[in-house]
Amino acid sequence: MYRWEITRAALAQRVFAIVRSETYDEASATADTLLSAGITSLEISLTTPFALEAVTTLARELGNDAVIGAGTVLDAASARMAVDAGARFLVSPSLDPEVIRTGHRYGVPVFPGVATPTEMVRALELGADAVKLFPASACHPGWLKDVRAALPQAAVLPTGGVSVESAPEWIAAGAVAVGMGAALSEGDRETVSKRAADLLARLADAAPASGADDDGLYGG
Repeated sequence: MYRWEITRAALAQRVFAIVRSETYDEASATADTLLSAGITSLEISLTTPFALEAVTTLARELGNDAVIGAGTVLDAASARMAVDAGARFLVSPSLDPEVIRTGHRYGVPVFPGVATPTEMVRALELGADAVKLFPASACHPGWLKDVRAALPQAAVLPTGGVSVESAPEWIAAGAVAVGMGAALSEGDRETVSKRAADLLARLADAAPASGADDDGLYGG
């Protein structure tokens, strides 16, 4: 798949789940719960012990049924290891040109972290496939709406502090997707399944009228 195809697949539900755990087994259980709940895009944070092994196992077992990426990718070395492990996309809390270059060298989209319009523009200049607004808890959906009035070409992914309640507000403000961790994955299978179904319905309702199409990520 081309980078743009992977990007669109990873963000198709307008949410990607972040798996950050204290143990490999906990991460595997969380990933399984989210996948069973219908979430099709997972970011495995490299802060998780044996995260690369988790990426490899999930990517091998799921194939094209889900898009598995790596998160907290801070440098070129970890980017290359994540790609080798089978990560289909890379996410970072910061803006490092070498992470973007490494991912792109091997056909993998990169979503670097940004916190200001200046960083957004720099990320776009470096070829970022989308930008992770981090932490989103420091901003408000209205802020993003104002920024996108000046930078409509920026595909923004608010992450960090996004809840089921606030996620639709971010989408309505122009975000292409949101990243969610514990706010989505906490609880037993039934709880997570109901929460995920509620979230996906809310995000679909909040999406711009043009929606996704075949010519671009989300209709232009």
